[in-house]
Amino acid sequence: MVSLQLPLPTVFSHFNPKPASCLCRVRNRSRAFPSSKYRIFASWTAADAVFGGQEGTTTTVEEERLLPSELRPELMPNHVAVIMDGNVRWARQRNLPSSFGHQAGVKALRDLVDLCCKWEIRVLTVFAFSTENWLRPKLEIDILMTLFEKVMKEDLKKLMRQDVRLSVIGDSKKLPKSLQKLKTEVEDITRNNLGLQLIIAVSYSGQYDIVQACKSIAEKTQDGVIQPNDITEAVIEQELKTNCTKFPHPDLLIRTSGEQRISNFLLWQLAYTELAFVKSLWPDFGKADFVDVLCSFQQRQRRYGGRDS
Repeated sequence: MVSLQLPLPTVFSHFNPKPASCLCRVRNRSRAFPSSKYRIFASWTAADAVFGGQEGTTTTVEEERLLPSELRPELMPNHVAVIMDGNVRWARQRNLPSSFGHQAGVKALRDLVDLCCKWEIRVLTVFAFSTENWLRPKLEIDILMTLFEKVMKEDLKKLMRQDVRLSVIGDSKKLPKSLQKLKTEVEDITRNNLGLQLIIAVSYSGQYDIVQACKSIAEKTQDGVIQPNDITEAVIEQELKTNCTKFPHPDLLIRTSGEQRISNFLLWQLAYTELAFVKSLWPDFGKADFVDVLCSFQQRQRRYGGRDS
């Protein structure tokens, strides 16, 4: 495995977020929103967030409770999904090894988790590593597996402080044994947290998810647990990996780097999801980009195949 104890680069001057240019418009419908309950969280510097450092000073309750004026709390999505694309391109643009791009991507994810906690988004699902990514060079895979393990260990205390529940979905049998063990431990430790649910898709694909659900249902049918006529959409959904959350269907999917495809991610669950494709590479995706996408999302009237009355 490759060590990630790398020297701190002078690239974090590039972290100033630029508003994303949405390539499609995304809007939302009104829904009930719970009364706000805000907490005090620690703020980290960019270097602390990426490489693991000392906790910063706490911010005030008033600072944490502020939703940007452009956003309406009753129109915020319950579930946001993200295809975090562009880490390697970000590194190449700066003549850096790809590992620096992945570490910068971790910083962007930590920032997004902070925003979702503050703005009371219920679920954040991120596509971290697909089943197809196993075809990448072994060196890059080793770096990513090491990074996943390193981040889980470093962030556990912060997840508990923020009341975040962590779930990892995908074919975990392919992961290194140490990562499998750590994943189970962190999921167990955070299981009763009631704030944001952070779902990380690792060794995951939408096709894999549907196939494994079909196999499970077939076995239950063969064993007489259910009858073929009993198989409904709800039965299938209970066998999908997203059965770990009360909100399995993302309201909004964001893909960074300008690519306009869903790349085998949450194929069943995205049936009525609003899509947003932004030009920013993932490490450059920040608060301004997120606000821009959410503003567009809140303009949409979602009919789910019906008509306005």
